[in-house]
Amino acid sequence: MLILFLRRQSWRHVAAIVTALWTQSALAAGSITVAPNWKDVASISRAAVSIEVCVEPPLRRGHPIHDQLFDALRKAGADYPHFQPYNIFPRLAVAELEPPAGGRTSWDFSLIDPIAEDFMNSVGHHVVFNFGTLPAWIFKTRDPIAVPADPDQVDWTYSEFNEVEVTDASVKLAADYQARLADWYVNGGFTDEYGKRHESGHHYDIEYWEVLNDPDFEGSLSPADYTRLYDGIVAAVRNVAPKMKFMGPVVGDPAHAQYFDYFLDPKNHQPGIPIDMLSYHMFLFPDADESNEVMSHTFFQQADKFLVASAYVDVLRRRLRPNAQTDVVDVATMLPDPLAPKLAQPIPRSYWNLSGGVFAYLYGQLALLGVDVVGASELIDTPGIVAASTLVDWTNGHPNARYWVLKLLRDNFGPGDQLIRLPLYTSLQPDPAPGLYAQGFITPRGERKVLLVNKRDRPVTVDIPGASGGEERHVDQSTQTDAAANPLAHDQLTLGGLAVAVVTLRR
Repeated sequence: MLILFLRRQSWRHVAAIVTALWTQSALAAGSITVAPNWKDVASISRAAVSIEVCVEPPLRRGHPIHDQLFDALRKAGADYPHFQPYNIFPRLAVAELEPPAGGRTSWDFSLIDPIAEDFMNSVGHHVVFNFGTLPAWIFKTRDPIAVPADPDQVDWTYSEFNEVEVTDASVKLAADYQARLADWYVNGGFTDEYGKRHESGHHYDIEYWEVLNDPDFEGSLSPADYTRLYDGIVAAVRNVAPKMKFMGPVVGDPAHAQYFDYFLDPKNHQPGIPIDMLSYHMFLFPDADESNEVMSHTFFQQADKFLVASAYVDVLRRRLRPNAQTDVVDVATMLPDPLAPKLAQPIPRSYWNLSGGVFAYLYGQLALLGVDVVGASELIDTPGIVAASTLVDWTNGHPNARYWVLKLLRDNFGPGDQLIRLPLYTSLQPDPAPGLYAQGFITPRGERKVLLVNKRDRPVTVDIPGASGGEERHVDQSTQTDAAANPLAHDQLTLGGLAVAVVTLRR
């Protein structure tokens, strides 16, 4: 494709395209000039900043950092926050652990509801619920599944389904279970399998119901089986909550293109089943022997590969479901051996800044792609549960740099921003400043802003024409809390290693 493009352009024209859209050149003094062409608007952003809250024991009332966690959630102000009880804590995720039998059921929300209530009291609008873990008895016919008596004990076996057989009966059971959950939280209660009424008193305004979680990992569901379950669950939930919108397929790896190709095709669904929002995750891993310096290259290279996959998914979406939105719900970097119950060594502060920079980079790139929601994972994680993806310190509840970058983005950018076109670089005209990412925005209020991400752990000096008289806010390895704000007396500023900054130009 590049050769075809070049055959249609003169070399001079190609060079002009590269340099005219966005001047970003390495100067002899070592500084980089970022000069957006503010009249060259590529598109209007739809990208809201979101956060995922997977239900874990620190979110339980009485836990030492419970209050700090929900205070951080409230202050983040993220849109489309995801409430997601999930499989490794079955008693915090599944409301009916035993199959109904002999006229009795096991419905029990006593552990789940306090966390759901605190979540709803801490977030605003556009709430997403994802009860992605189905009762294991829906699919398993062997002996009853043992569940740890301690609700805080990790159980990685609960949803380990190998070669699950999805039958009409299991689809019906899954659909009925999910519909009762929706009834419980939206309509104040439900009637169980034996006709008994259970009252909750909840009347939550839940905008989206996300159907299951990581079908390519949890249960290893085929695209066809996931789609059958999606259709059954959506039909049942919509029957009790007619205003509800729906998300899927919640794929763990966007490179698993077969899920999107199958799921988005209307011919593979029952008539009238909506897909209001397409959702998937992005998990980035380094190799086990990488130094921090190498890791700063790996994460951004992996991010670029994911962006290629995202572009393909968006082609499918526009062709098959053009009215569907997109939520990249679970963006997380991880360290080797993410499930180790004890860290081999403390996670360095620089890692949290690097991870925040990757999120900021993906936010800007996904906004250009037309993605509607970009969400960071997760509010709280701990050793043994992907500790390196947490937004809040599991020992004291203090937000880390990943959180503060998310908040910096949320405070400055969102739907309605004009996105300034990025430069066109090719292998024949390489990026002269590969360690720096820059994206221009014009907010609905007319403010001109530049998002900067220093991809490397070394300072970089940046010149932005018109920055003098404006302000910059940054999160770097010297900041401990919210982004530091500084007035700009010059057009030049220096970013610390792995810093994320937002420069607001003078009006």
